[in-house]
Amino acid sequence: MSETKRAPRRDATRRREALILAAAAAFEEQGYGVAMETIAERAGVGRATLYRNFKDREALALAIFAREIDRMEAMIDPARPIAQTIGAMVREGARASGLFARIALELHVDAENIAAFRALGERLERVVTPAVMAAQARGELSATATAREVVLAVRMLGGLLRPQLAEDEGEAQRATALAMLMRGLMPRGSSSCPSPSGEG
Repeated sequence: MSETKRAPRRDATRRREALILAAAAAFEEQGYGVAMETIAERAGVGRATLYRNFKDREALALAIFAREIDRMEAMIDPARPIAQTIGAMVREGARASGLFARIALELHVDAENIAAFRALGERLERVVTPAVMAAQARGELSATATAREVVLAVRMLGGLLRPQLAEDEGEAQRATALAMLMRGLMPRGSSSCPSPSGEG
């Protein structure tokens, strides 16, 4: 492909990424009902460009969360202890979890949107599966533990994130909650819980 053909594709990719970032920031600051024109303006594009890329705000929300799953996929290392993986997913996904909770309150719920968000959840479970299998092989997780349970653990821990807490207090709460969750996910008879220390 010639350089002249690649340049418009790169520009289109940049515009799409700018729209996703602008939408995430606008939804977080102003709520899910923020005007689409505000998102376009924030991204530095016209309204027509926004609608060429995303048919509605639900499509933007789906793109935001798909991008977060891409980030998670890039950071998950099956060789890493599962407690550290869960802790890192909570930290890295903190903003997305808060945004998801905010969007969920106002999301137009229809069969299509429910199916699309369910598909994103299933994709996240597939992303986590190699880490779960590796942790089971190392004896860190029960053979009956599932990727869905690990994703649920991440969501539960994400619910402990409170901006009003001091960072060390919030981290201590998450570490305690993670130890409790890990005890439930570990093989029966395990005497010690893997430490989430060394995350990062």
